[in-house]
Amino acid sequence: MIKNPFGDEIYLRRTHPHKPDLRDEYFRDQTKIIHSLPFRRLKHKTQVFFAPDNDHICTRIEHVLHVATIAATICRGLNKSNRWSLSEDMAYAIGLGHDIGHAPFGHEGERAINACIAPKRFLHELNSYRVVEHLANYGEGLNLTFAVKDGIICHCGEDFANNALRPSQTPNDLEKITGRNQMPSTYEGCIVRLSDKIAYLGRDIEDAIKADLITADDIPQEVRQELGERNGEIINTLTLDLINHSKDRDCIGFSDEKFELLSQLRRFNYERIYDNAQMRQRKETIIRCIADLFDYFHRIFKQYKFNYSAYEKEGKQTAHNFANYIKSMHKVYGQDETKLDEIIADFVAGMTDSYALDVMEDVILPSSIKFLR
Repeated sequence: MIKNPFGDEIYLRRTHPHKPDLRDEYFRDQTKIIHSLPFRRLKHKTQVFFAPDNDHICTRIEHVLHVATIAATICRGLNKSNRWSLSEDMAYAIGLGHDIGHAPFGHEGERAINACIAPKRFLHELNSYRVVEHLANYGEGLNLTFAVKDGIICHCGEDFANNALRPSQTPNDLEKITGRNQMPSTYEGCIVRLSDKIAYLGRDIEDAIKADLITADDIPQEVRQELGERNGEIINTLTLDLINHSKDRDCIGFSDEKFELLSQLRRFNYERIYDNAQMRQRKETIIRCIADLFDYFHRIFKQYKFNYSAYEKEGKQTAHNFANYIKSMHKVYGQDETKLDEIIADFVAGMTDSYALDVMEDVILPSSIKFLR
């Protein structure tokens, strides 16, 4: 029987002790995540297309639900082989939480924040862990199990170099992870890492067709024939392939044939969708706007610091909201002025696309003059 290398004493460990109830511990993590404010905001955060005016374009909350259901399905399929012992609830919880710290405007928002805080790094995997462990509930965190937090911080779905995933040889020290190369401590975390790939490539194609960036005929013929043209077909093909290829092995991965097609699909998406001229223009705008927001928050913080009521002098709703945010997160920031970049990055990363656009309008555009009637 193939199961995780470490015991429940490690996987079920929480930062703060809590009283068990009738729920399975990983199911309890699911409810903690879906009731949190950062999770609710995912419904207005972009997957690829910024602030879409079409209700059927994929948002971040739809993406995490796809990842969660795909990961749980893979666990169920492998368990039916009678060689694996995996937790569907753990995989589902990791899937729900894996992007909870994503910035607005997708990966462009992430890259823009990263540029603003250099040489420090902003990666959405690290920030998702930071949100569930340190920021949610006004600095209390969500008090999730180690296994779920570990899967969240190690979920990198952009890694296409490795197609045979195994858990790390020792339990991860989550506070010391600074990049994307660390493997999860569980097979369920490895499964989410691959489910992330399955979930976004086909979905992004459907949205790109609706945006008139590509047509279905543009998709490479071999990909269409072997994986499918529609998102549901692609998900089904890759999920079944992963289950069938992994069930008799001690690692998680696709067949070589399907992995090559998956990699080909990724290359197509980058060439025709993510690096499309229209998308590049929007990306450049987002990068400039987020840099301007950082400059604005730097200026007003250096002027008013932790004197929260003084921010009203700006006469802008954004300044008022920024002051209230810092005040509400006193447990995290205290009165430490050296945390300014951290404060701004946390505030901007927590924004939805629509709120970020409102803030940009409030901060960057001049206020209209009010004339007497």
